[in-house]
Amino acid sequence: MEMLAFDQARKLILDSVKPLDQIKLPLLDALNMIVSEPVTAVLDLPSFDNSAMDGYAVRSAECVDAGEKPVSATIMAGDRADREFPEGTVVKIMTGAPIPLGFDAVVPFEEVVYEDADKVILPAAVKQGQHIRFSGEDIRSGDCIAPAGRIIRPAEIGVLAASGILSVKVRRRVRVAILSTGDELVEPCESIPEGKIINSNSPAIAAAVLEAGGEPVMLGIAADTRDSLATKIAAGFQHDMLVTTAGVSAGERDLVREMLAEAGVRPLFWKIDLKPGGPTAFGLKGDKPVFSLPGNPVSSLFTFEELVRPALLRMMGHTAVLRPHFKGVLEEDVAKKAGKATLFRVKVRKDGDVFRLSSAGNQQTGMQRTLLLADAVCLLPSETTLLKKGELIDFHFLHDSSLMMTVES
Repeated sequence: MEMLAFDQARKLILDSVKPLDQIKLPLLDALNMIVSEPVTAVLDLPSFDNSAMDGYAVRSAECVDAGEKPVSATIMAGDRADREFPEGTVVKIMTGAPIPLGFDAVVPFEEVVYEDADKVILPAAVKQGQHIRFSGEDIRSGDCIAPAGRIIRPAEIGVLAASGILSVKVRRRVRVAILSTGDELVEPCESIPEGKIINSNSPAIAAAVLEAGGEPVMLGIAADTRDSLATKIAAGFQHDMLVTTAGVSAGERDLVREMLAEAGVRPLFWKIDLKPGGPTAFGLKGDKPVFSLPGNPVSSLFTFEELVRPALLRMMGHTAVLRPHFKGVLEEDVAKKAGKATLFRVKVRKDGDVFRLSSAGNQQTGMQRTLLLADAVCLLPSETTLLKKGELIDFHFLHDSSLMMTVES
């Protein structure tokens, strides 16, 4: 099976995954999930005519000239206003209170010439409809307020609740089984046994799954034996997606590829034109996506970012599955070998309207410090060998927080 170009590999992955089934959830439980069916309002918003200001409800036809008016009642927010009031009077009214029958304008307190408990003197020429929020002027019953594909944010939850919607149909979250492999691995601990390596891939990938809105399922560590791998892989197939790390290279104990094939995974590719991340594999167990990522922590996290995360978002109903891309100016020369596309980790500095990019440090795949220092990543084309200081190149941020801090700086 030939090595795929990075763009071809990502397209193949996205063409192979489908949105998951829909579920109906209470509003708060649906936060950050994707609406699967259009949602229409069942109430007008506002649901009744109400005052936009603290002031006096008036009949505009009675306010052609400035003059004194008796105050016949006070209406507070939450009160009923279904009784009639004498002609020639005004009603003291608070913001959000219903407009009484027959009244068609509100004069704010600050525009009143004089007032006491029983009477007010109003300015002339009150405009009909002023300072009234009319029923349905914002949203009408039957209006679509959340189309399919919309992310449920706090704003959507507020509007849905205000429109009488108590629950919503969404694409369910992807349950991602995460399996690290290798006899050399131990779970995170304070004292590392001699010759062992702490399994940092599983918690890092689990955190990335959570950040993307999925549900990680930690399968632990599989030893480099057929029995251990078979048991763990079978457990992974109980979920929506399986992500393994390590074990797909050419080492004597790299059994993952063989065991996945025996378990019925149909391979779609085993290597990609990418550094870091060349030994990345993808296949399908029925319609379940199976990713085999490199064991190196830098390679593992970056291949998750560039390949697994978009698939996970597609399965949860997102239409925009790739992070927004920007242009930035290189602050230094960048050299690379020809033959592989390269994920170049960068720090980003905002200089007026210009993004300025500099290396996040040693780009070797064994150096994890760049994971801490990098704000963004640039995909350098396979054939490129040198990028000059001052060149404009494409990049995307790795985290929303990096984007916000940089844009606001």
